[in-house]
Amino acid sequence: MEVLIFQKEAFEEMAAKFSRFSDRVNELLAKQGGKSLNRWMDNQEVCQQLNISPRTLQTLRDNGTLAYSQINHKVFYRPEDVLRIVKPVGNKRATKSI
Repeated sequence: MEVLIFQKEAFEEMAAKFSRFSDRVNELLAKQGGKSLNRWMDNQEVCQQLNISPRTLQTLRDNGTLAYSQINHKVFYRPEDVLRIVKPVGNKRATKSI
């Protein structure tokens, strides 16, 4: 365990900056008007929702059909983006069956 010692003024300045940062984050969340920022879907959830394979999901990302965000090699999708493509994916499947 490492112990750090620094001046009281430096600590108070850091605490004040953190408080302002926290207030700003709360303001931004309030502006979202009830939109959930913490409800993102991962690859497995999207594959289950759309009833597609991981490779098909990769293709949807590659060709720009499905928007996504990536954090440290993990891919996330907004539920509204997934719902937006439900019809196009269903239409492609119906066309292939004929």
